Amino acid sequence: MNLSKLILRIAGWKVKITVPDYPKCIICVAPHTSNWDFILGKLAYASVGRKAGFLMKSSWFVFPLGIIFKAIGGVPVFRNKNARKEPSLVEQLVEKMNSSQRLSLAITPEGTRKRTTKWHTGFLRIAYAAHIPIVLGALDFKNKEITITREFTPTGNIEEDMAAVKNYYKNFSGKHPENFTAE
Repeated sequence: MNLSKLILRIAGWKVKITVPDYPKCIICVAPHTSNWDFILGKLAYASVGRKAGFLMKSSWFVFPLGIIFKAIGGVPVFRNKNARKEPSLVEQLVEKMNSSQRLSLAITPEGTRKRTTKWHTGFLRIAYAAHIPIVLGALDFKNKEITITREFTPTGNIEEDMAAVKNYYKNFSGKHPENFTAE
């Protein structure tokens, strides 16, 4: 038994990951209502011998945390738009996916731990443009379960795809359920 699996077992969490270990995929993770989501998600994925990178607000990438976050797969997200015509984050991540032999990237489409109905669509656009699957990862604090048992292939219709993804997550409960909605 690996250390991640042991930690989760001691904490009373169950992990069920049945999707294939794709060489490239987006791991859509919800609900995202606590910083514990990150820790539990990393432990769960590692408990089955897999590694995933993750997106995180660039302000967290300060010394010494920045070194640690990058070492465990962190990709800083810069929210300030500049006047230069640089590729968008989606374009950069599509290129990163296309040029990588193996890359799984966890993304929380809510983009915040606060309650929001406006989920970010970048994960759908990245997966569609890079022709890779999305696996749906759920943290259910009510039942102390972490599951990645469903796959989603985006169609390119962002509104319909987002409605389908949100529909999947509507029955899961975050650490702070009042901060989550899949409406």
